[in-house]
Amino acid sequence: MNWPRVIPVLLLRGRGLYKTVKFKDPVYVGDPMNTVRLFNEKEANELVVLDIGATAEGRGPNFDFLEDLASECFMPFAYGGGITSVEQIKKLFFLGAEKAVINAQAFDRPGLIDEAARLFGSQSVVVSIDAKRRMLGAYDVCTHNGTKARRRRPAEFAREMESRGAGEILINAIDRDGTMTGYDLELVREVSEAVSVPVVACGGAGRPQDFRAAVAAGAAAVSAGAYFVFQGKHRAVLVSYPSEDELRAIFSPEQ
Repeated sequence: MNWPRVIPVLLLRGRGLYKTVKFKDPVYVGDPMNTVRLFNEKEANELVVLDIGATAEGRGPNFDFLEDLASECFMPFAYGGGITSVEQIKKLFFLGAEKAVINAQAFDRPGLIDEAARLFGSQSVVVSIDAKRRMLGAYDVCTHNGTKARRRRPAEFAREMESRGAGEILINAIDRDGTMTGYDLELVREVSEAVSVPVVACGGAGRPQDFRAAVAAGAAAVSAGAYFVFQGKHRAVLVSYPSEDELRAIFSPEQ
């Protein structure tokens, strides 16, 4: 049976793999190449690889590194970080990426989404929306690693991105990032109800039940970072991924 996709998210800084909590305090957790090999062995559905330093540092994707990573990755992977042009997206696809993940530029230059969808197809274009709760409870879209508030509601922004050709929305709750306390189900539901394209929940997964809850809230797929690389209360680094039997236990309707 085809279960909802369960996607590890790898955060890069330079050539290292890092993990954050609420988009802050990045901690080095290992070599991304070794981590990709482990996810190969565990037969992960796909990967999302995000360079969290690219946009903030004003640089594009590290294509040399991505070429090395693509040669090790035996599953579909999406890349995001520093993408500002269709030429960069074309090069990413040439190197082996299946999808381009666009965040800040979706806000600053939304025409890039239209152009990329027209040239490469909507299925190749993912818009990543980082959302943070305001004091009164509403959500705000943020970019630049959560440091730049945009005063847009995530659901409204997701709807616009879909109209421009985005084939998938990656919705990330900044307040849940790295906490392993569960997804922000209200946020997942709000965005999922606003669009007809697949929504991938991100931010907060800490146990298998969280995956099921996100899907029940409307997500077509789930993703996680800390859950797949940390084990136990001391957050020891140990890469994991659910087996087919474990996925069946999580998503089977009779459970």
